[in-house]
Amino acid sequence: MSLEKTCIMAKPRLQYSYLSAVLLAVFCVASAASGQTVSEYDQFGPVVRAYLGYLRNEQNVVDDRASRHEVDRGYYRRNSNRIRALRQMAVRIADESRNDYLPELEAVTVGEFRTIFDSPPSTRMLRVGEVFRTTFRYLGSVRSGELFYVFARLDPYEQAELMGKIHGTEAAINPEGANPILRSREVTRARRVNTPE
Repeated sequence: MSLEKTCIMAKPRLQYSYLSAVLLAVFCVASAASGQTVSEYDQFGPVVRAYLGYLRNEQNVVDDRASRHEVDRGYYRRNSNRIRALRQMAVRIADESRNDYLPELEAVTVGEFRTIFDSPPSTRMLRVGEVFRTTFRYLGSVRSGELFYVFARLDPYEQAELMGKIHGTEAAINPEGANPILRSREVTRARRVNTPE
């Protein structure tokens, strides 16, 4: 076999190995990049990671609707900012509590207070940890493009317990719905029966 034929046959092999090296490099870079986004939330448990994944999906939906021109620029901006505010608060709660639990979060601007309150409180009256209307606990504000006030919706058991404390009654949960029922406190004591010895 001549040297010329050997060089011609080796040339395609070099092209394939060069292409393989480039593909391998691209794959490694992509893996490293995706590894960073995954490892960013690895410190959290599955519940918190699932919520952060839910927010990422919500952002994808908003992005998709904007790309199809289904929503205007203001809607897109406000909802993207809201999602960022919810993400910041969720990460803050998870970092501070070191617990794999998040309450149901609501992030609203001052103009949106009526969407969660019949008679909205004044922003001057908001204190972190304070509960409003036995339904929402104020968690704090987050500036994400605009100022969002973040509330945690109390679960039905927390609501019932709180209503019980307010009304001096023992709260019970309605088994058919998740509505709290207030039951007046009736303490019944078992009558002591003397038994013959």
